[in-house]
Amino acid sequence: RTMAVATVNLRALTSWVGIARLFALVLSCLSFSLVASTGHFGGPYGTWCMFTWCFCFAVTLLVLLLELLELCPLLPLSWDDFTSAFSMLAALMVFTSSVVFPATFISSPCSSNQCARQAVATTTSCLCFLAYATEVALTRAKPGDISSFLSTVPGLLKVFEAYVACLIFSLLDGYHGQPGLMWCVAVYSICFIFTLLIIIFTIGRCLTYIPCPLEKMLVGYNFLALLMYLTATVLWPLYSFRGRSRPDPCGTDCWWNKNLGVTFLTIFNLIAYLVDLVYSTRMVFVRAP
Repeated sequence: RTMAVATVNLRALTSWVGIARLFALVLSCLSFSLVASTGHFGGPYGTWCMFTWCFCFAVTLLVLLLELLELCPLLPLSWDDFTSAFSMLAALMVFTSSVVFPATFISSPCSSNQCARQAVATTTSCLCFLAYATEVALTRAKPGDISSFLSTVPGLLKVFEAYVACLIFSLLDGYHGQPGLMWCVAVYSICFIFTLLIIIFTIGRCLTYIPCPLEKMLVGYNFLALLMYLTATVLWPLYSFRGRSRPDPCGTDCWWNKNLGVTFLTIFNLIAYLVDLVYSTRMVFVRAP
């Protein structure tokens, strides 16, 4: 009778990708530990930052353990797509927290012990973002390699587009009863749902069951999403600011700041879908000799 022997893959820790993950693990742990020690992270922004650091720490630890024990091939998913999508998502989440946390909780002058710990936590969060960004760069597919879709530029852009849409949803306010703004919300929702389904189906290895050429379908979807976001880029600022002046004072929860944030995020996603369309078209219709 044969017995299963557990194997340990040390390259999961000693490779460049493994080292980047170890740095991200330690830095995310330092970030939430320092902020937790201050006891000053209440409110939605503080809760979001703490969730980001804890979530990234937990998933990165899980990824390292599964690769170290070589258990990832046993999972019913595309491991390379999952790790590529997570590293991109973690980089975006930590970058957002690195901007939001100091802007919300650090005041000038910074002289107290609590403020010093918050400043160090911000520094470790920025370094954590660099660690995840390095992992994204190291695992990004080379030109011509599409074995892992979410590690290609179009795949990484899908994660970016879905994340930006989530940020837009968090800022939406006061759009009921206005057809122009409701159309924009419909654009954000439809594009987010389809982009999220593409990511989930890719990780779950379900794209092969789609009864149509996947690459050409993605090009068509990117083109439609680009047109829809183009209309939202025009309609959202037109209807949300028309006949309304900026209130004074205008705090962090001010409707003007939220609508301005949605405007810029809409433009970011418009550019992302444009770049996505260009890369997807090149992958499908332009063949390297």
